[in-house]
Amino acid sequence: MIVYDLACPDGHRFEGWFGNSAEFEAQRARGLLSCPTCGHAEISKAPMAPAVPAKGNARQEVLAPESHRAMASAPLPPQLREALAALARAQAEALKHSTWVGERFAEESRAMYYGEREQAPIHGQASLDEARALVEEGVPIAPLPFPVAPPEKLN
Repeated sequence: MIVYDLACPDGHRFEGWFGNSAEFEAQRARGLLSCPTCGHAEISKAPMAPAVPAKGNARQEVLAPESHRAMASAPLPPQLREALAALARAQAEALKHSTWVGERFAEESRAMYYGEREQAPIHGQASLDEARALVEEGVPIAPLPFPVAPPEKLN
């Protein structure tokens, strides 16, 4: 997985997770990217510091972009670190009992909602427009708090 710092023309910055740089370009070309703050669809990569992984199990310090350094200078409170870790564990446990449906997420969710297929826990990918349409139809969906890699992309 590659994490890019992204930006819209209004100056909003956010992260995007992609399987590779070609996937970012393909999603941008298809209009699948938008700013989570303002919804602007013109998205570009923002300058970012390279992330060089540490060897073995050594602790890795990550620097925030210059504009966020003041906010990120204090370490997370232990309660917040514990809460995020618990949330990550809960998501991992839930996904053990869920089937990856990839880009068929919207189609499969609709089929279950309208009784065209058996109900089952699923997870996958949907564009912002697909997710909005599902919500407007009343299909019960929720975003995952942490990104999930497709099974074929896992090491």
